[in-house]
Amino acid sequence: MMMSDMEHDGRREDASRSAGEAPETGFGEAAPEAQPGAEALASLSAERDELKDRVLRTLAEMENLRRRTEREVADARTYAVTNFARDMLNVADNVRRAIESVPAEARAGADGALKSLLDGIELTERDLAKTLERHGVKIVEPQGQRFDPNRHQAMFEVPNPDVPAGTVVQVVQSGYVIGDRVLRPALVGVAKGGPKPAPTPDAA
Repeated sequence: MMMSDMEHDGRREDASRSAGEAPETGFGEAAPEAQPGAEALASLSAERDELKDRVLRTLAEMENLRRRTEREVADARTYAVTNFARDMLNVADNVRRAIESVPAEARAGADGALKSLLDGIELTERDLAKTLERHGVKIVEPQGQRFDPNRHQAMFEVPNPDVPAGTVVQVVQSGYVIGDRVLRPALVGVAKGGPKPAPTPDAA
């Protein structure tokens, strides 16, 4: 009985000692703690960079879409009346022809009903021009300006040594622009035979 108690105490002591010791490997060394692999870390970094690149590309595409949409909306607002305005130019031309059909002497000496009629036609022309301008349509009066092939259409040349060659000396039909676009080029006569025009700063 006494021996049994001693053996029991010895076993408990061995168990306590074993519990306080670190586990050993098969070679008598403590097992190292688990560390994340370098490959896993590199994979996570690559995935992060890819996601960041996708986000930046998406943001850039959204910004480009926003700008393009704003530009299209502005163009639609500015040029929506282009076809209608082009048709109205015929009305403006007819009103101008009606005024010019009366000789200057007759207009100067007009009175009574004729004067009222002429005043009414001129008032109609001014109101029509203001209405067109309110919608972005402006008249082009190139008289005395340098010929611009983007806005003018040369119908003939006029020998005139007193002005630089390429100067608009006669306007056959007024031109119109809407916004930054030419709605109708002005039909003009251009001087020739004069001195060459001075170079523009851009050309210099």
